Amino acid sequence: MRHELAILLRGSPADLRKWINDPGASSLRLCLVTIILAFGIYGMTVGFWRDPKMGIYVGIKMPALIILTLACNGFLNGMLGLLLGSGLGFRQSIMAQLMSFTIAALVLGGLAPVTFFMSLNAPAPDAANATSAHSYFLVAHTVLIAVAGIIANLHLAKLLIAVTPDSRTAITTLLAWLGGNAFVGAQLSWIMRPFFGTPTIEVAFLRPKPFDGTFYEVFWDKLQAISGGGGFIVLMLIAIVLFLLHLPVIKLLSCGDSGKSGRQG
Repeated sequence: MRHELAILLRGSPADLRKWINDPGASSLRLCLVTIILAFGIYGMTVGFWRDPKMGIYVGIKMPALIILTLACNGFLNGMLGLLLGSGLGFRQSIMAQLMSFTIAALVLGGLAPVTFFMSLNAPAPDAANATSAHSYFLVAHTVLIAVAGIIANLHLAKLLIAVTPDSRTAITTLLAWLGGNAFVGAQLSWIMRPFFGTPTIEVAFLRPKPFDGTFYEVFWDKLQAISGGGGFIVLMLIAIVLFLLHLPVIKLLSCGDSGKSGRQG
């Protein structure tokens, strides 16, 4: 098991291609077990600051969120992979994304001891500065999750470069998959909230009315509130930051054709 995970983390396109060309039951089981354990452990450190019970709740919900996102988007992403000419079938598309989520899980699972002690040493939820601590805690975890996602996307980009006919196909396939997963995952995370546990709200597995509202309308309202009506400008700034964070992925994809030409020569 350790050998297979090491291969996955190294991200060698040839090794990753072998994984998806023969997505057997053992590979699928390894990815699912890793996602459940690693995301579960990391999720426990996310909720632990608010309450140990909240830690257990988030430890259950975080891997469930990942698996539900993939389950909801599996057919769509497989179809997009075929339509965009990636050369990947349904099973291969699902396996490729499952591998990407597994890499993110391993990164966050490795950071779990750090985030556990971060929550252990943070001000208590009933302290005078608990609201500020909650905000910093939320931002810190958002950054860590974003970094893990970028690392996973880099590996996914390497795989797509290896299996697709050209970099244009790799880029469009990656964007289609990421866009669909982000859209569905954001709404699922809204339904399955809370994850971080607001100090002023009672600990619960789900909010009383989880299906009320959507992530997108609440996100827009928050942007408008904090920017004094300039939500569109803030949204553009967020898009620019996300673009800059993904520059390594974009650079890798843009160099894909030259790398293939070199190998063929």
